[in-house]
Amino acid sequence: MPLYNTITPDNNTKVLIWKVEETETSLREGIVLSDNCKNRLANMRSEIHRRGFLSIRHLLKRVGYVAHDLFYDDLGKPHLRDGKHISISHSFLFTGIIVSEGKVGIDIEKQRDKIMRIANKYTTFESYKTLANAEAIVRKLTIVWCAKESLYKIYASPGVSFLQHIDIADFFMEDAQTTGKIYFNGDQTQYHIDFLEFEGFTCAYAKPI
Repeated sequence: MPLYNTITPDNNTKVLIWKVEETETSLREGIVLSDNCKNRLANMRSEIHRRGFLSIRHLLKRVGYVAHDLFYDDLGKPHLRDGKHISISHSFLFTGIIVSEGKVGIDIEKQRDKIMRIANKYTTFESYKTLANAEAIVRKLTIVWCAKESLYKIYASPGVSFLQHIDIADFFMEDAQTTGKIYFNGDQTQYHIDFLEFEGFTCAYAKPI
C-alpha cells in the first residue's frame, strides 16, 4: 500500500499522506465501510474521487480508526468520536490526514499555472511578482493557498474570507514554515503552519499557537 509520507510534528500529532496508485477494487480490500460511506461512494461519479475516498479510509486505519469513528458536522467539518481532532484533504493522486489532540487543518493542492489567475481573490498578488520566474510564483502562491485553506478548516466559521480575514506571514521557501492569523468578528487567532512540496504538489498543515 503506498503510504507516501508520515510526519510527526509533535507527540500528539500525526500527518499521513497517501499516493493513490491502486485500483478501486484493491482499495476496497482491508477496510470496513459504514452504510453512510457506502452511500457516499455510490454517489461519486468520478473514479479518482472514489479511489481518494477509499484511500482516506486506509489512512484512518493506519492511525487506529475505522469508518464508523469519523463523522461530519453541518458545516462539513470532519470529527472523530473519541474527541481527537482531524482534518482531511484530497487533490488528484494524493490524499492526506492530520490527527491531533488539538485543533488542526491540512490542505494538499497541485501546483498549476491557473493559480496566478485567481491569486487576487485570496492574496495581494503584487507582492509575489518580484519572484524569479513563473514557476517560483506558482509554488509560493500554492503554499499561501494551502496555508489559508488549512486555517479555514480549523476555524470553520461561515463568512470567513480568504482575502479579507486570513493573513499569512511572508516566508522563505527553504524555511518550510510560517505563521498565519485570522481576524474575524473582532477576534484574532494565530497559527503555526508547516509546508512541504512533492511531485508537483504542495501540502500545508496548521495548528493554533
